[in-house]
Amino acid sequence: MATKVERILILAKTYPSPSAKHTETSCVAGINEHGEARRLYPVPFRMVAENQQFQKWQWITVRIEKSPADHRPESHKVYVDTIEVGNKIPTANGWASRRPWWEMLPMFDSFTTLDTARELQDISLALLRPKRLVKLEISPVDNPNWTEEEMAKLIQQQSQGNLFSQDEERKQLKLLEKLPFDFYYHYVCDTPDGEQVYKHKIVDWEVGMLYRTCKRTYGTQWEAQFRAKLEQEFGKKDLLFMMGNIHRFQHQWLIISLFYPPKPASCVGSQVPLF
Repeated sequence: MATKVERILILAKTYPSPSAKHTETSCVAGINEHGEARRLYPVPFRMVAENQQFQKWQWITVRIEKSPADHRPESHKVYVDTIEVGNKIPTANGWASRRPWWEMLPMFDSFTTLDTARELQDISLALLRPKRLVKLEISPVDNPNWTEEEMAKLIQQQSQGNLFSQDEERKQLKLLEKLPFDFYYHYVCDTPDGEQVYKHKIVDWEVGMLYRTCKRTYGTQWEAQFRAKLEQEFGKKDLLFMMGNIHRFQHQWLIISLFYPPKPASCVGSQVPLF
């Protein structure tokens, strides 16, 4: 299958997870210069060379090809060693420079309408604007530590010299902390039958890092600070969910990224970053 080089604005990075084929991966999504959504997979992000690591809202230039194993139209295989990192779009003036880019993506005010678009138009990446947040659910995971199977996935390629030396790879892998909680937004959308509450898991890397920062800074009081950001502060923003579905279970959706510009009518004050 033919490859091509594209310039892509990164809009989503998920928290790393063990992978049977790629040691660990993050799902990365963005939009190219022509307004076409792109899902880039796999990206063993923490193992990418330092000068090739990128953040949300940063442009990259990279060689890609349509994924032969994933028929969702947005999904592309990425050649990690070709990544060239470009400029990052700032949050100045109420995210004014960012807004034209996310407005090119399919956008919905109803999750039901979004899922119908998946069925009829094969959409697997889109934006959802909830009417309002109900609550943030914080649920302990069944096993707060990596299982033996997960650890095997994380270390299986250490002997293959895949990206760097074994010593360096072990050092990198030790930095990957399993999140002991899953995070879910409960939110309201309008439907023809009235308001309906939905629940979706948040897998945005920034949210995982926010948890780690709050835990490190506030210890046992981390939850109050975490909720203050995700419930109280973001509840006052023009909050958008970037939604992505799961390859094997395409009716299941995740919140893969959060956008939180000020509401258009009250663009006052500076934006506080996640961490």
